[in-house]
Amino acid sequence: MVPPGKFISVAGKSGLILEIDAWVLQEACRQGMLWEQEGLGELTKSVNLSPVQFRRGDVESVVVNALAHSGLSPSHLDLEMTESLLIDDSTQLTELLGRLRARGLTFSIDDFGTGYANLGYLKRFGVERLKIDQSFVHRLTEEVNDEAIVRAIIQMAHSLKLTTVAEVIEDAETLARLRDLGCDRGQGFYWSPALPADEFLAFVRQYQTKRQA
Repeated sequence: MVPPGKFISVAGKSGLILEIDAWVLQEACRQGMLWEQEGLGELTKSVNLSPVQFRRGDVESVVVNALAHSGLSPSHLDLEMTESLLIDDSTQLTELLGRLRARGLTFSIDDFGTGYANLGYLKRFGVERLKIDQSFVHRLTEEVNDEAIVRAIIQMAHSLKLTTVAEVIEDAETLARLRDLGCDRGQGFYWSPALPADEFLAFVRQYQTKRQA
């Protein structure tokens, strides 16, 4: 297994990230549709696309083809973007996101807080979610400054009617503090590590069974 940190930057510089992005999106939509057919319900599938895909690739065509081939509803797909992409503030990007949103897709800003945060682009691009960068969440219960940053992000997001998602939650203490701060959602090893598709299916079914009990 080769972790993303080992190859993403190389793929981006070489241009191969375009093919990787397209494959990941197609596979996510295909697998997501299979999970729905297995009875897991209407789960939102979040897919991170590289800035290179938005700047040099045909994002709209890639997304439309992936949805068409899989049969997945656009409303069940959330595209994650980086702050650096939105800072470009181009008319072309604005129009692209508008067309995709008209199809029913939603958008998240990934690793929020590590770039040049700007309230103007949050309003302009109309994203639905902010994903708080893991560097702040990881030290949340240890660093006062990190807690202050997380609190500020959550308050700002809620004032703009955006959903907040905390990345890399690994323990109950961190989860409890995020709840106190008003964070809406979370992801991390506290619940589960990354799982192969069949194991994820069993994991969700077990969770659903517990909720119904």
